[in-house]
Amino acid sequence: MSNVPSGTEQSRPFIPTKNFDLSKAFYESLGFEKVLDSEVAIFKTGSGGFLLQRRYNEDWAVNFMMQLMVDDLDAWWAHIESLDLPGRFGVPKPKPPAVQPWGLRIVYVVDPAGVLWHIAERRDGVEHDK
Repeated sequence: MSNVPSGTEQSRPFIPTKNFDLSKAFYESLGFEKVLDSEVAIFKTGSGGFLLQRRYNEDWAVNFMMQLMVDDLDAWWAHIESLDLPGRFGVPKPKPPAVQPWGLRIVYVVDPAGVLWHIAERRDGVEHDK
């Protein structure tokens, strides 16, 4: 039996930004819900979330990755394609859905600071995809 308290804990990473306002607009356009806009910005997505911070280190940012597990990757891809992220935010073109060697079907999106998002489709019957 564990002595660690358990209840409604939530882990939220701090994501770097090169341009705080541009990054906030990027995440809002993707559909993340901004629940705080102050010295940091807190975004909610599903049962998780993250904090954007006014801190940038290129080596850290371009090696930082996030994973978002979704039920319908095709719907997410259609949404992402409709946003013209490269034209609006100066980011690389998102990579379309593809099955990776480890079995997940993934879309890759890079944010304005260089953070790589793996937007992955949940697989039926795979417990750790929930």
